Amino acid sequence: MSLQVEKLEKNMAKITVEVSAEEMEKAVEKAYQKNKGQISVPGFRKGKVPRAMVEKMYGKGIFLEEAANSVIPSAYEKALAECEEEIVSSPEIEVVELVPGKPFIFKALVALKPEIELGKYKGVKVEKTDAEVTEEEITAEIDRERESNARTITVEDRAVKDGDMTVIDFEGFVDGEAFEGGKGENYPLTIGSGAFIPGFEEQVVGANLNTEIDVNVTFPEDYHAEDLAGKPAVFKVTVKEIKEKQLPELDDEFAAEVSEFDTLAEYKEDVKKKLTEKKEAEAKSAKESKVIEAIVEDSKMEIPDAMVSTTQRQMVDEFAQRIQMQGLSIDQYFQFTGLTPEKMLEQVKPQAEARIKSRLVLEAVVKAENIEVTEEDFQKELERMADVYQMEADKIKEMVGENGKKEIMKDLAVGKAAEFVVENAVEE
Repeated sequence: MSLQVEKLEKNMAKITVEVSAEEMEKAVEKAYQKNKGQISVPGFRKGKVPRAMVEKMYGKGIFLEEAANSVIPSAYEKALAECEEEIVSSPEIEVVELVPGKPFIFKALVALKPEIELGKYKGVKVEKTDAEVTEEEITAEIDRERESNARTITVEDRAVKDGDMTVIDFEGFVDGEAFEGGKGENYPLTIGSGAFIPGFEEQVVGANLNTEIDVNVTFPEDYHAEDLAGKPAVFKVTVKEIKEKQLPELDDEFAAEVSEFDTLAEYKEDVKKKLTEKKEAEAKSAKESKVIEAIVEDSKMEIPDAMVSTTQRQMVDEFAQRIQMQGLSIDQYFQFTGLTPEKMLEQVKPQAEARIKSRLVLEAVVKAENIEVTEEDFQKELERMADVYQMEADKIKEMVGENGKKEIMKDLAVGKAAEFVVENAVEE
């Protein structure tokens, strides 16, 4: 196999790959062996027709296309390994010559890693992110815990209040006439949830059990049912059940139930500590994003469209894998959301461009600062991955192989570059 690289404008290139006639002959023979069982020729049993006879009847090139399709992936991979340029996109394949008995020639249109003119990356000034935890935030966190530990009790001795969980019967009328879809029985409604049209839930407040009330509302102008949009309506509503959440008392007993601490004071201190750690992590992440954004803004690079397209597809694939782990296929997601693959690709384009630019500037920092990754760094990353995937570190090392190791080492170097620019940034 041989290859040639022709550089084009805008960081694109054409790689011409030539596969020897001998290698193609092996691929053609393999295609013949695979398909001979389906070929019928008078005078021969299925699977026993000589290749020469098949080619005489159907033409010399009968197996060529399948042979070429089987050869292209491995030939392209070999070309990538031999090519000195760094390719950053999926290839667009064009067959140049596919003739029986001759070398197979194809071209791959690819994007090359763009050169970058790195801007200021040390002493970058960014706005300081506040990581201080307030008393209000501590109280809100504890209230959420109280909510999750609340008891639900049935109420029979008072009218409906905001926040109550009710069960209602209702029937709606427009101009004195009942309308389709306006009736419900034993319908669960939490007051204040905003589940019904504006004004409805507020008027249920104050209603007594098993007493019919009139609720007067006006359908929104953009209501999905055009025959109701903008029209006034009256709903006959009967509250059949009222329930409320009963929050636990904020005391030592509550603290002991929801935490490992015996007193409310200790529990509050622990909540504060965890919120502080969380806010500090968020502040660090926000600072890193701001610093890298500023470096990107001050740097110059020309990103090939093919590189962006490849990253868009990778991001959609990553998303598909994440939701699949939750038991939802990407096709089901599209069905539920009304999105299409094309719309989703367009949606992720800004993030794809930002991801590429961030990576490029950090790789440039790695080079500028001679940042190195050691075997010890790699081993620590393997142990981290082993902990995440509940596997032996040696098994993961075996699975990733040498190529995977190179990619992990690159990622670790980029991570060190991110730490470097953040450490050297100035908060104002």
